[in-house]
Amino acid sequence: MSFLRKYLNDIKPNFEEGGKLHAFRSVFDGFETFLYVPNETRKTGVSIHDAIDSKRIMSFVVIALIPALLFGMYNVGYQNFLAAGKLSGCIDMAQHIEMFIFGALAVVPKILVSYIVGLGIEFAWAQWKNEEIQEGYLVSGIIIPMILPVNCPLWIIILAVAFAVIFGKEIFGGTGMNIFNVALLARAFLFFSYPTKMSGDTVWVADESIFGFGNTLADGFTMATPLGQMATGVAPSASVMDSVIGLIPGSIGETSVIAIAIGAIILLWTGIASWKTMFSVFAGGIVMGLIFQATGQTMVEWYQHIIIGGFCFGAVFMATDPVTSARTETGKYIYGFIIGALAIIIRVMNPGFPEGMMLAILFGNMMAPTIDYFVVQRNINKRLNRAK
Repeated sequence: MSFLRKYLNDIKPNFEEGGKLHAFRSVFDGFETFLYVPNETRKTGVSIHDAIDSKRIMSFVVIALIPALLFGMYNVGYQNFLAAGKLSGCIDMAQHIEMFIFGALAVVPKILVSYIVGLGIEFAWAQWKNEEIQEGYLVSGIIIPMILPVNCPLWIIILAVAFAVIFGKEIFGGTGMNIFNVALLARAFLFFSYPTKMSGDTVWVADESIFGFGNTLADGFTMATPLGQMATGVAPSASVMDSVIGLIPGSIGETSVIAIAIGAIILLWTGIASWKTMFSVFAGGIVMGLIFQATGQTMVEWYQHIIIGGFCFGAVFMATDPVTSARTETGKYIYGFIIGALAIIIRVMNPGFPEGMMLAILFGNMMAPTIDYFVVQRNINKRLNRAK
């Protein structure tokens, strides 16, 4: 690593003011600060010193996402083999590896496209405004493919990423200034612009043979997700065990409760995510699920709402986004509870939107500043009353 540090120090003058590559200063700065913590300090004003910077925070979130991503790759292959009728009997190790490789070859191009387009826009925007490259897309770039169906075309992902980064982030001022979660904004753009590519029974199982892996499915093959079955008023056919493990059709990274729980432990252990927000989302979903079950509004058990669809993934990785969520401690409870409850309300009351988590979190993002305002105002009024 000392060789790399010396090399960066040697070429750095070329990117500084007056250097022949000064026009690409922000690009160099982005790579340097990603590899090493900046050694510069402010000369004026008050600064808060911490042992971790925002790039390291984003890196920990990416690490927390890896279990769900790896299992998602395996599940893509598993669903393909299951649909093609190739999983009868005991599955040997070679077949497990074959399923994972098939899923990886289907998923990795989507991740590469997401990062190339998103970071390309970030780099171009930073160069245009002569600013530092912001690190927020490190997380959004991997989440976007994980919350999409495996059959979502690459050209649609390009459009969604460009829309989300430009209109959902950069025009608000960049990382830390966006109102809505960037990854969910990309999904919402696709859901309302290309609904047939985002929902239905034909988008969840990859039908492609890549380098000899996988199985070609019959024309017109369909497979409903548990959420799709719920939307028709039918109880999900998937067992609780399969739902918890994640061996069900669904978006790439959202199916495994176990993998998501590993990510949640990482986020909570490192202190990056708020346990108050996370806990409140689950509390809101459980309470509303129990209410609907008790009143006979749904045939679905309350716990099934929690373990299927994107509820767990949204609660752990997106509702806890520190930029778009509530920031006051009391507000985090209110914010999370609203998201959890609203997600179940949308699922049960509006079959046209079987996955209510996306709309619930976007609504929570919109309400977060108002929640914080009233929490702060309440504290101010309490102090004024004590003063009197």
